[in-house]
Amino acid sequence: MRTLVTGGAGFIGSHLTDALLARGDEVTVIDNLSSGKRENLDGALAAGAELIEGDIVDREFVERVVREVGPSTIFHLAAQGEVRRSIDHPSLDATVNVVGTVNLIEAGKEIGLDRFVFASTGGAIYGEGSRIDLPAVESAPLAPLCPYGQSKLAGEQYLELYRRMYMFNSVSLRFGNVYGPRQNPKGEAGAVAIFGELLLEGKRPVVFGDGTQTRDFVYIDDLIEAVLTASRTDVEGAINIGSGVETSLLELLDGLREAGHSLNGDGPSHGSAFEPTFESARPGEVKRIAIDPGRAAEELGWNATTPLEEGLRRTLQSL
Repeated sequence: MRTLVTGGAGFIGSHLTDALLARGDEVTVIDNLSSGKRENLDGALAAGAELIEGDIVDREFVERVVREVGPSTIFHLAAQGEVRRSIDHPSLDATVNVVGTVNLIEAGKEIGLDRFVFASTGGAIYGEGSRIDLPAVESAPLAPLCPYGQSKLAGEQYLELYRRMYMFNSVSLRFGNVYGPRQNPKGEAGAVAIFGELLLEGKRPVVFGDGTQTRDFVYIDDLIEAVLTASRTDVEGAINIGSGVETSLLELLDGLREAGHSLNGDGPSHGSAFEPTFESARPGEVKRIAIDPGRAAEELGWNATTPLEEGLRRTLQSL
């Protein structure tokens, strides 16, 4: 199968590229390398993947690449993915996440694409979890609290529109908080990588808020299996890809501390001084969220299987 991965030099995209190559696909990656790293693709490029540098907001570029590659499936992961940045620069967020997505959908339609797999968000699209029953099901009312969540919702709605207008085959996967090797500890997103690096450096983590805010953490290997499975089906619409479990940031810090002990002993740089400092909560971030993976289990036969403690241990080993 010939496949196209946008954002393929990023954390999730590079793992997906490796997995597609492993199943025998011819893989082309589009990435502008604004947040992705070429070194994430070193193994994939050596194994035959192609990297084309460019920006998804450039309609002519997107149309040309999609036409030349002729993929049967597009995996669309390229995005502006930071909540804080979306609040500070909403026009940028909308340009990348809405215009860029529409460019890819339209280009896919023009070549008669078989399948479009869209990386949406389960962490931001539902809004504040305390206003709905958790874990959130796909039919829960959607009320994003930040432009990032709103732009991802717009992407889903464009896919719904193209499904009605053109019978365009697509699925929107609402990712939980994905973590694992290759996640960038320097960005805003990626609490596990950020806190994990601080743990290994013997530094204190900074928690915005009181630390009781919850997230739904899903390990990268589990998520990639869900993406691959979804690409092989004709299941359409939104599907949550998460654990269904609320984990507070304080619980996450405890888990990292324990993982550090199990890997490296109890030295001071591995957890004994790993106590957080607290700063004011940041606007646009939800207090509670967990997403129900029931539809993924029923229609994809998928469940997250990596326990958090094991995933944290693997992530620390990679750091």
